[in-house]
Amino acid sequence: MTLPRKASGALACGAAGLLLALGAAAPAQAAGYRYWSYWEADAGKWSYAHQGPATARPADGAAVGFRFALSEDSADAAKPTAAPDFAALCGGVERSAGTKRIAVVVDFGTAQDAPAGETPPKDEPTTGCARVAENATAADALAAVAKPLRYDSSAMLCGIAGYPRQGCGEAVADSGASPASTAPKAAPRAAEPSDGGPSAGLLVGGGAVLALGAAAVWKSRRRA
Repeated sequence: MTLPRKASGALACGAAGLLLALGAAAPAQAAGYRYWSYWEADAGKWSYAHQGPATARPADGAAVGFRFALSEDSADAAKPTAAPDFAALCGGVERSAGTKRIAVVVDFGTAQDAPAGETPPKDEPTTGCARVAENATAADALAAVAKPLRYDSSAMLCGIAGYPRQGCGEAVADSGASPASTAPKAAPRAAEPSDGGPSAGLLVGGGAVLALGAAAVWKSRRRA
């Protein structure tokens, strides 16, 4: 059946309005998040940690790493450039009763990843051997090698050895300009960007637009 011209026009307007609403509500695409990622040694290589340093409790002989970089998510996070070599970092450190030794690597990243107005404090990673209590966390080991540390209110690791001076896991726009928003506070883990799907409110609004279009069709058919 061919719809009356007015009815088809109403549906077209409704659909156009819905598409415009969806386009206007689409979130800006972020290039990634600027943050400190946490790594653990696995078979001589760095592996992205499944928990934050404040809860991880490495055993004696472990190696942990921290890298500051701009990364889209954990899949493309930049690894520390120094190898997780426990023997090289802790070979000369004796283990005493009630303690453990943890090799620590802190990589401040590149100038390209630095926040606006800041530069990495060192070109080469900071390394050291932390001798800490047997129940110490990776964060305790980090504090023994590279103070001061800075955390936010949700215990996300924001700064190591004073770098960066401010900010914590901000999303960075594609243009590379200043941070666009704040990353989810779950840390110090990789910040996961949103799925970009339309919100429930937008879907309800879109349904209302289509309902208005359907009502226009029904009225036009009654007049016919």
